[in-house]
Amino acid sequence: MRISVRRQLPLERIKNFFEVSLGLSKEEAEKEAARCLQCKNPPCVKGCPVGIDIPSFIKLIKENKPKEALAKIKEKNNLPAICGRVCPQEDQCEAMCVLNKKKIPINIGALERYAADYGQAQRHEPVLGKEKAGVKIAIVGSGPAGLTCAADLAKMGYEVTLFESLHLAGGVLMYGIPEFRLPKKIVQGEVDYIKTLGVKVAADTLIGNTYSIDDLFKSGFKAAFVATGAGLPQFLGIPGENLGRVYSANEFLTRVNLMKAYKFPEYVTPINIGKKIAVIGGGNVAFDCARVSLRLGRQVVLVYRRTENEMPARKEEIENAKEEGVPFKTLTQPVKILDDGKGFVKGLECIAMELGEPDASGRRRPVPVKDSNFVLDVDTVIVAIGQNSNPLLPKVTPEIKTNEDGTIPVDENFMTSMTGVFAGGDIITGADTVISAMGAGKKAALAIDKYIRDGS
Repeated sequence: MRISVRRQLPLERIKNFFEVSLGLSKEEAEKEAARCLQCKNPPCVKGCPVGIDIPSFIKLIKENKPKEALAKIKEKNNLPAICGRVCPQEDQCEAMCVLNKKKIPINIGALERYAADYGQAQRHEPVLGKEKAGVKIAIVGSGPAGLTCAADLAKMGYEVTLFESLHLAGGVLMYGIPEFRLPKKIVQGEVDYIKTLGVKVAADTLIGNTYSIDDLFKSGFKAAFVATGAGLPQFLGIPGENLGRVYSANEFLTRVNLMKAYKFPEYVTPINIGKKIAVIGGGNVAFDCARVSLRLGRQVVLVYRRTENEMPARKEEIENAKEEGVPFKTLTQPVKILDDGKGFVKGLECIAMELGEPDASGRRRPVPVKDSNFVLDVDTVIVAIGQNSNPLLPKVTPEIKTNEDGTIPVDENFMTSMTGVFAGGDIITGADTVISAMGAGKKAALAIDKYIRDGS
């Protein structure tokens, strides 16, 4: 039987921002690891975007060697404590597990987290590569793609500087995911590890503003990797979105995370929300916003235009939200945000939907039901329907071409239209998973190394 991860009880966790998942104990981890069949041609490895040797690290856990298991993971993955918490293993490595035929795949994510958490007490020494005569590489953006690329290049012996526009490295890992899903100390621990590889972090530095790409090259950098992510929020384009107490998910979560609004009154950070909040969307970010709102003591409703079956959020997040009492208003499409006469939200007008034929996403298209309008009694609206690629750097760097959707096109070597400038992660794909961004960071690091060695 698959070992389930222990969690805080719902009635307790909605009153705090402590981590919901409590992880596996030593006994639980070793018991779960013992279920692994140690396949000769493990399909789980093929399902991992960064190619972790999953059977080997699981075997080490079974043998009570968490330090060695962590070292094995870090041969491919520089952020195991993060991936063990937020990666959608159920759609990747676990989906490929042969035991999935009986719907009881190995709990690979929980075992990765166990190795990271228990192995960190005795961290293995960084594996540094041969020095390459001080060749300098710039990484623009310190999210999962940037951190991964920086670490891999440092292991190759390059002199790497990671540029971050905010005051803490980590990007979306630090400001976009709530404390109860991914504690800041976990992210900081992974960043600190990457620093031990020799990576320098230049915080409060906005490339494109503080320095241009040309400035980086003039100061001796031989290549640059753009990993600025998908930070441009999408809105619905309905009347009333300019009212007070209408937030994008990006702004809401950033205020709560980086500005520590969740630690009020210890941190007196302004976050002007009312008592009744509507969160619009059905992805992980929408659920993050809804569950944060609960913990801030507000009533909340999740508004989604399809049914629960079509929600793109992880099943675990949907289950957690249900346990915590988040009500879902499905088959519902907002059409107007109502004004209280003072410039703030007083309600959300919606229309009922029904599902029609599948659209390009493969999900059934929501179709409005005629004369079904109604109003939700809310005074705050959070729009969490997705993000577009960050436009700041391409906007001031015309040499870097962009697609119509704002993403940066790259060739097979992750090179942009500007010589010596590479890109990867959400900035080239649009919003995607943490592990997918990390996979791009690893591939880009190899491409940059080849570019430097070939001298072109």
